[in-house]
Amino acid sequence: MKIIFRKKRTWLVLLLIIITVSSVMLLRVRFLMNEVSPTVSFIEKNMTNPNGTLATYLQDAASEEADIVAGREALSESLGLWMQYAVGSDDQAMFEQSYEQLTTYFLTPPDPYIAWKLDAKGESHVTTNALGDDLRIIGALLQAADQWEQGREAKLATAAAISRALTQSAQQQGYLVDFHDFSGGYSTDTLSLVYVDLSALQAMEKHQMVEQGTYAKYETLLKKMPDDELFYPKTFDVVRKEYTYDDTVNLIDQLIVANHLMVTDRKPDKLISFLKKEFNTRHQLPGQYKRESRTPAVSYESSSVYGLAILLAVRSGDPKWAKQLYNHMIKLRGQDSRYPGGYVFNGNTHLFDNLFPLLGEINLQKSIKK
Repeated sequence: MKIIFRKKRTWLVLLLIIITVSSVMLLRVRFLMNEVSPTVSFIEKNMTNPNGTLATYLQDAASEEADIVAGREALSESLGLWMQYAVGSDDQAMFEQSYEQLTTYFLTPPDPYIAWKLDAKGESHVTTNALGDDLRIIGALLQAADQWEQGREAKLATAAAISRALTQSAQQQGYLVDFHDFSGGYSTDTLSLVYVDLSALQAMEKHQMVEQGTYAKYETLLKKMPDDELFYPKTFDVVRKEYTYDDTVNLIDQLIVANHLMVTDRKPDKLISFLKKEFNTRHQLPGQYKRESRTPAVSYESSSVYGLAILLAVRSGDPKWAKQLYNHMIKLRGQDSRYPGGYVFNGNTHLFDNLFPLLGEINLQKSIKK
């Protein structure tokens, strides 16, 4: 009888442990699903200029070169990422505020094109756009128009106007290129592969803002691009029809291209396998790699890398890896107690190192809810 009783007691203890662990895991998942990221509050409190534009850096600094962002200057890149987060989190009020920033400060008549950079007061001193930012913003506008009825026609009209400026001015040899100087009237011959935003191009074609066949052309560009058995090229010369690689590979670039590929039938399986192996071995993902040796070129970690890797994990149907990446990423958050919710190091941060993590979080939350 004593032996039977002990066995029953052992099984009871094990059952209680299993129930406890399951409850803790369920609470963690519910927390992840329902809690608004503290990074949102950090951005609204610390990374927003008095006029509402989003500052690039936490700490102010003087702008010394027109082509290099500094201090509290605002970027079209940041606006597009913030818009994507607003759409993803179904926050219409946040999106409307972002849309007002776009139309008030970033849109430059008469075309209109989106100035890629503003000073902290919201004034533009540049005459160029940035294609990747433009496509991201157009894509977000079209998603918002499909998602919310209020203001739909205005957003469609804005997206159409930006699309016209791109197709009429920012093309070379039939391809959209990285930038066009709307004052000087010239364009680069380079198309960075991170800018080939297939999801946005697909939406633009659906809404008849580009010619039929446009999406297929850029899909083919990515599907047929070479790789070195692991890493992707960085740019495509639209005149010479040549792809070029960097000797030092930035994982942010690689992950953005990999995420673009997820809408095609060419999946980034080799890159995913490499990153999972690196993460399991090193317990982190360094921000850059040497292309030839496949070894880290730096020792630092980037929260943007983890945010984009979470996006890739979610889109590739790997929730286990996505959660591992998320749990590691948030260890980098709030390390500076003065800035809870922020990915702040040495008293400073770049805004995209907070925005890409947000996009990773919201997409993970949505995948868990499903």
